[in-house]
Amino acid sequence: MIRIIALTPKAKELGLRIQQTQPESEIWYKPKPFAEKIQSAFREGEKLLFICATGIVIRTLAPVLNNKQIDPPVLVMDEMGDFVIPLLSGHEGGANHWAATVAKHMNAQLVLTTANAYLKPIYTLGMGCERGCPQSELQPLLVECLAHAALSIDQIESISSIDIKADEVGLIALAHDLNKPFLSFDVAQLTTVESGLSTRSDYIFNTVGVYGVAESAALYAAQLMTGEAPELVLTKRKTSRATCAIARSYIASSHQTKSMTTN
Repeated sequence: MIRIIALTPKAKELGLRIQQTQPESEIWYKPKPFAEKIQSAFREGEKLLFICATGIVIRTLAPVLNNKQIDPPVLVMDEMGDFVIPLLSGHEGGANHWAATVAKHMNAQLVLTTANAYLKPIYTLGMGCERGCPQSELQPLLVECLAHAALSIDQIESISSIDIKADEVGLIALAHDLNKPFLSFDVAQLTTVESGLSTRSDYIFNTVGVYGVAESAALYAAQLMTGEAPELVLTKRKTSRATCAIARSYIASSHQTKSMTTN
């Protein structure tokens, strides 16, 4: 869920326009009790978009901040809608990409404050499944994962899995229909990105030799694309028969955004 927090009538007007571009979003206009409600949403992992001064946001969220690995993304906009700032969890939480999406929809200036501001993200999708899992079950899971990561299929470079799934009909058909390469990697390759996994399944390890197929495949594919360290954008999501995860790494880009590197 995305919470759009507005504190003035003008901010509310902007919030209503933003809401039309953000699925599963809700506007909170002058929520009360303010700090308690905002902090509760943050603890629940909800995405927050504030239309107010950054100082208000920092003072409100300071008591509940943990670390960039688990904190949800937080954006700040001015009430004129001129600027979008990814304030928290820029890379790991996806705030940078989310902010870029908002900026595009609202014709606003993206203001990045992270060191990777001039790097282009490359996204890869990993999937695992039971033998014979049909495309009809795989595709809705993929669509759900893209929505949660605020990505489109056009931004995904490849769909990947472990090599024992190289002949999996459902995965092959899915990649073909989406016009994406279907890549498969062996255990030795997938083991190299083990440190990036969000969870480790002993059952999966005992079955196929790695602690997670979807996350490992996504991470390794992202690393393969750029030669740089990958990270998970979306940790493993699953149905009863399939799993899906999205990873990202960066390459040098001439993409022009306003960037301010901070300590």
